[in-house]
Amino acid sequence: MLFALLCTDKPGALQLRLDTRPDHVAYLNELNAKGILRIAGPFLGEDGKPTGSLVIVKADTIEEAKAIAEADPYAKAGLFSKVEIKAYNWVFNNPEA
Repeated sequence: MLFALLCTDKPGALQLRLDTRPDHVAYLNELNAKGILRIAGPFLGEDGKPTGSLVIVKADTIEEAKAIAEADPYAKAGLFSKVEIKAYNWVFNNPEA
């Protein structure tokens, strides 16, 4: 099952995002190597700077998806003001369909 992690940055936290990014990217690379990561990237504000993240992962349960979200270095650093986790059905352009 797929889950979308919809993460919203705290206001004024761009520097924290930039400082934590290398660890975050390493974590996503690890998830990708394990076949867990499907899609990832930042949401952008009107100024083109990141304001949050969209990460879509494969997990058996929402609890497992929550654990993946909580283990993200961005989450551990306190970057996010809010994280929503929603079951996701990838219908169009899914390479596995």
